[in-house]
Amino acid sequence: MRLVEIPKDSGGKRLLGIPTVADRVAQTVVKLVLEPEVEPKFHPDSYGYRPGRTALDAVGTARKRCWATDWVIDLDIKAFFDSIPHDLVERAVAHHTDLAWVRLYVGRWLRAPEQRMDGTRRERTKGTPQGGVVSPLLANLFLHYAFDMWMQRMFPRVCFERYADDGAPRRREEEVAM
Repeated sequence: MRLVEIPKDSGGKRLLGIPTVADRVAQTVVKLVLEPEVEPKFHPDSYGYRPGRTALDAVGTARKRCWATDWVIDLDIKAFFDSIPHDLVERAVAHHTDLAWVRLYVGRWLRAPEQRMDGTRRERTKGTPQGGVVSPLLANLFLHYAFDMWMQRMFPRVCFERYADDGAPRRREEEVAM
């Protein structure tokens, strides 16, 4: 996987991992196989990188809910794509498919070394590259268990909207929000 720098709107640079053409095709096949299995199970308040859902849908839901809540937490997971634990993603994938080839390819893509712009290579121990076809689906699958289901289990009365690694949990009482 080749790394490419692109400028961020806020300044600085974001690294995108560009897969080979063969990997892009294979990732598309895995996405087409895995997405129908996991999509119906995703939390209704998860909006990012999902078919038929947009950022405007998340904003619309937040707008409706804002009148019923007084406290909102602005949540942004720093360097999220770069810090996703491989073992947890692989466990989530295995939970949703028994196809050995899907699990094998996902593991290979997660661990594929980065080819830096100076030509050097670096092994990867965590993260899923931004720029991969299947990366947004894997990120949502990870956050489905690590955030959405955790929120539902630990704070069942706290509503939230999540778009990828950005979220807005909200509640009427301050102590619950804190």
